[in-house]
Amino acid sequence: MARAVIPVGSPTRGTTNPNRLRRIDRWLVSEPLVRRALRAADDPLVVDLGYGASPVTTVELARRLAPVRPGVRVLGLELDADRVAAGRAVAEPPRLDFRRGGFELAGTRPVLVRAFNVLRQYDEADVAPSWAAMLSGLAPGGVLVEGTCDEIGRLCAWVTLTAEGPRTLTLSCRTATLDRPSALAARLPKALIHRNVDGEPVHALLAALDTCWDTAAPYAVFGPRARWTEAVRLLAARGWPVLGGRRRWRLGELTVPWHTVIGNSHRSC
Repeated sequence: MARAVIPVGSPTRGTTNPNRLRRIDRWLVSEPLVRRALRAADDPLVVDLGYGASPVTTVELARRLAPVRPGVRVLGLELDADRVAAGRAVAEPPRLDFRRGGFELAGTRPVLVRAFNVLRQYDEADVAPSWAAMLSGLAPGGVLVEGTCDEIGRLCAWVTLTAEGPRTLTLSCRTATLDRPSALAARLPKALIHRNVDGEPVHALLAALDTCWDTAAPYAVFGPRARWTEAVRLLAARGWPVLGGRRRWRLGELTVPWHTVIGNSHRSC
């Protein structure tokens, strides 16, 4: 039985599109940390926080997670009553349901929370308390993924957090339409977007990635995926602690430890 709680948060614009979150969903279903959490959970509840004016991306999340853990339940949470009503029109409880709720997670104890394009519309000072609120509501071993993407999901960035705090930053893009990797700066999570200035680690990461992208230009004859993969390989060769391997890089992804991009003075949430 969920606790009786008052929803915490502010309404967002609610912009959404089918497949807008396909890149993050693809990462979720293959990321070992997430897969372990889902498979180990007694109650495999997933919360999609702030799904927007249409429930389409929550419906997609439920479908994509189903092969990872039989019996997974996805709950979409929104502050706006009309958005909740739109969700309930396509609900299939207990597999897929919708409810009013915010950072308090409607009193539930999910093992996974996906919060996309929510904190982008808040002040930077709101990030830490919002993260803390969501993390406090997770089930033991739970995972929070919070991030931002463009309107059609071609440029994405997200932070992965556990009870211990932020763990990694992932950048993901559609390489076929990428001009330069630093275009991802516009989609950095709220915790980082204002730190993309000279002297900050995240700015140094993007600048280094741009340089590696330029160096990898000859690989463009093999396609944009090959050029991105070589750029990430060069970045790792320069000493950046790139996680994952070529299979993930070929998808247009780059993941680094959180401390790499936030610096010594801002490592906790």
